[in-house]
Amino acid sequence: MIEIAGVSLALGGSRILDNVSLTVPKGGVTALVGPNGAGKSSLLSLIARLRPLQSGRITVDGLPVDTTPSRQLARIMAILRQDPGVASRLRVAELVGFGRFPHIRGRLTAKDREIIAASLEQFDLSDLALRFIDTLSGGQRQRALVAMTFCQGTDYILLDEPLNNLDMFHARNLMRTLRRIADEHGKTVLIVLHDINHAASYADRIVAMKDGTVIASGETGDIIRPDILESIFGFSMRVENIAGRLTVLHHA
Repeated sequence: MIEIAGVSLALGGSRILDNVSLTVPKGGVTALVGPNGAGKSSLLSLIARLRPLQSGRITVDGLPVDTTPSRQLARIMAILRQDPGVASRLRVAELVGFGRFPHIRGRLTAKDREIIAASLEQFDLSDLALRFIDTLSGGQRQRALVAMTFCQGTDYILLDEPLNNLDMFHARNLMRTLRRIADEHGKTVLIVLHDINHAASYADRIVAMKDGTVIASGETGDIIRPDILESIFGFSMRVENIAGRLTVLHHA
């Protein structure tokens, strides 16, 4: 369980987060949604300790993120940022293998190599294992980065807009894979999404943010409603049940 209590953040004199309190249950997929500048990525970076906590408290499975040793946190929580710096001459298998870093001291073990191979297969990257990163398409590179995060073997996987650079086909496949690893591996996936329909289709829970605050949080069916969506995004939109899935017709 991720527990956030009274968290605020100011950068350059601007208030980014304002007294955010939130509980993310363990297991399943939780989507962070909201307009640009809502504070979604900033909140994710505080949970992952990419930024220092200025006020309030954040714990993951009871461990305070601001005082728990980094190696200990890295064994339970992995994050993929929006802009991870990656050396272009790495091979895909080498990149994915970086996920094992918190678990090893020195060389990879046979068990680590098994986990790397399984991660490559999980994200349909086995045929690309020996390719250099700079020869991949944007979508392939993004899948490799998510596979690296999964390969860390943590209970919690934090993803900041992982659908960037993915076309519709690969975005759908990645969301299906994340849904599957949450269900089959018992992972807790906390993901920042811009496409509200990806959240509607694949998330168990949605946390909606606006202007640095949480304005709605709950099960997906309770959030994907015209009145709630208008309060989040500022305009009215239709919601239809299409083939058993809630679909937001925001272009209509």
